[in-house]
Formats: sequence, C-alpha cells, structure tokens
Amino acid sequence: MPRIHEGSENAAGLRFAVVVSRFNDYITDRLLDGCLTYLADRGADGEAIDVYKVPGAFEIPLQAKTCAGSGRFDAVICLGAVIQGETDHARLVAEQAARGVAGISLDTGVPCIFEVLSTPNVELARARAGGEQGNRGEAAASAAIEAVHVLRSAANGA
Repeated sequence: MPRIHEGSENAAGLRFAVVVSRFNDYITDRLLDGCLTYLADRGADGEAIDVYKVPGAFEIPLQAKTCAGSGRFDAVICLGAVIQGETDHARLVAEQAARGVAGISLDTGVPCIFEVLSTPNVELARARAGGEQGNRGEAAASAAIEAVHVLRSAANGA
C-alpha cells in the first residue's frame, strides 16, 4: 500500500513572507486581507508574518527571491493584480511575474506561491478578491501552508 503524504492546514510555528503589489491596491489589499486572515485562522502568529509591499507585479519576483533566499521564511506568498488595458502591457507584466516566481521555489527549496490575478477587467478581479469567486489570497495562504508540510514530510522521510 503506498504512503500518501498530504499537507496540514496548521500554520502554527511557520514563518511567511507575503509579497504584495501596491499597484491596483483596491484589489491587492483585499487579497492581502484574505491571506492574512486565513493564516491567522490556521494558527500563524502575526509576528511570524512579514509583508513586503512592492510597486507592481513586475517587482514581485526579485523581492520573493530575496525573501526565499534569506533562510528566514518557510514559504513566500506572492499577491498581485494585473488588469488588461488597451495594450499588451498587462499580459507582458503578468507573464514576466509568473516566469520570475516560477523558478524561485526550485532554486531555493522554499515554496513560493503565485497568486497574481490576471483579468480582462476590474469586475473579474473583484470577484476573485473577496467577491462571488472567493478570495484567491486565502487560496494562496492555504497552498503555502500545505506545501511546507508536504515538503517537510518528504525531507524527513515521514
């Protein structure tokens, strides 16, 4: 019978860096609130969470890499909102942010959760930041907690 390793939802004793974009803060503030509430509800100590506010989604990867490489955090949660305008700029920013964060976990061994909304309009972003589609900040926090526990399980051979 195979041994199945799953993540716990217990954030007690874990340290988190949350990197959040200030651009579109009427969306990202809601993502951040959802993330922080979820972590607290799962036992994370407020003193064990550091929030880093960066100008925009494009700046998220460098801050996330710095946090992940510091050895201070069990996971890094990246939050942002890129809303399509009249040009391709939003798509380019979202793609580069995703590309930048994607390799950080592999390079550092620290889970980096990417929850940068990329939507064609404000209404869809609001729906995913505490609206009828839930709050993707909560989903990011959940993924971070679980990822830490699954990685520890593998590393400890448990």
